[in-house]
Amino acid sequence: MEPVVEEVRDITVRKVTRWCCSTIMVFGGVVPYIPQYREIYIKQDAEGFSMYVCLALLVANTLRILFWFGKRYELPLLFQSIVMNIMMLLMIHLCVKVRNKTQLIRGPDRYFTDFDWHYFWQWTDFQSYIDFLIAMSICLSVITFIFLHNVIFIEIIGFLALLTEAMLGVPQLVKNLRNRSTEGMSVTMVLLWTTGDAFKTCYFVSRKAPLQFWMCGTLQVMIDLTILGQVVWYRNEPPYKMPRID
Repeated sequence: MEPVVEEVRDITVRKVTRWCCSTIMVFGGVVPYIPQYREIYIKQDAEGFSMYVCLALLVANTLRILFWFGKRYELPLLFQSIVMNIMMLLMIHLCVKVRNKTQLIRGPDRYFTDFDWHYFWQWTDFQSYIDFLIAMSICLSVITFIFLHNVIFIEIIGFLALLTEAMLGVPQLVKNLRNRSTEGMSVTMVLLWTTGDAFKTCYFVSRKAPLQFWMCGTLQVMIDLTILGQVVWYRNEPPYKMPRID
């Protein structure tokens, strides 16, 4: 009787562990952005955060959702993409609101429907970002539907989705390099990035997710560590200010 009880207990433990890991995968990705959101909200300053991080994640997770229709990976990874897109829209809404309120000298309003690519992703209203996401989603969905049964196309979609997500830290890394400072960037956010990316890379390997997932996860961890290195490097260096041109 004891072996049966132990077997049942082991199965229960495995199920609970798997459920916990799946829940962490779904919601854990948005956790790093909570301290950054809070910092922007409290300080009413969005200059230290690169909104191109939001662009990278919106593109990556939209592609990842479409990838699921061609190659049915685990549902928690699909739900994670949906939750992440919602979080990125909340981040964009806050950044646009703060910048419009705190900008001393405002130029003319810029909208997505102006189709002026000089101001791409620098629009002054939140609706423009929604319009871009809808337009992008429709275009990508139509293309994916046409080539849904093309294995090579689906694999490329998956690779681009995960590669874009892996590169999400690059805009922040470049912004830090230009400013010669990490001021305004939430260090807690990057620490959570690193922890989360390391966790999900291990999750991808253990759950035998498609190759694209764990390869790009490893790249993501390397970029996170580079940004943490910038925090150490720039900690005693004053922020760089662009020279004034009279």
